[in-house]
Amino acid sequence: MNWDEVKGRWKEMKGKAREQWGELTENDVEEAAGNREQLEGKIQQRYGRTKEEAQKEVDDWMSRN
Repeated sequence: MNWDEVKGRWKEMKGKAREQWGELTENDVEEAAGNREQLEGKIQQRYGRTKEEAQKEVDDWMSRN
């Protein structure tokens, strides 16, 4: 799945994002609203990840969904 598909299916995917990153709040995923950079930034904030780590996590998550 590419990011355009994720963005187009964000209502469905935001639940999966919350399953993957349980520390993200509903507001976090709503604010990301299908924006990959926003999602990565929220992961960095909540989990203390580097930008590269957050990008890899999102890549891995996308490949599974």
